Amino acid sequence: MEELILDLKKQIIEALNLEEITPEDIDNDAPLFGEGLGLDSIDALEIIVILDKYYGIKLSNAAEGKTVFRSINSIAEYIAKHRTK
Repeated sequence: MEELILDLKKQIIEALNLEEITPEDIDNDAPLFGEGLGLDSIDALEIIVILDKYYGIKLSNAAEGKTVFRSINSIAEYIAKHRTK
């Protein structure tokens, strides 16, 4: 799971052009939106693309997305259960 979390952090940093942030700067349990990393709805779309491209996961339910995108850990847990790639 640690390798998945590190890969996910690197993919998010690259996709969102968070050049000033390193994977170590991102707390696994910190909120991604609002407080914490401070991402917005456009960033959520980028994360959806990451899930589809690298893990074969398609999110179609907005309510599910809120739960999945709570933190790095919640995304990693979802990937571990639902990945097709």
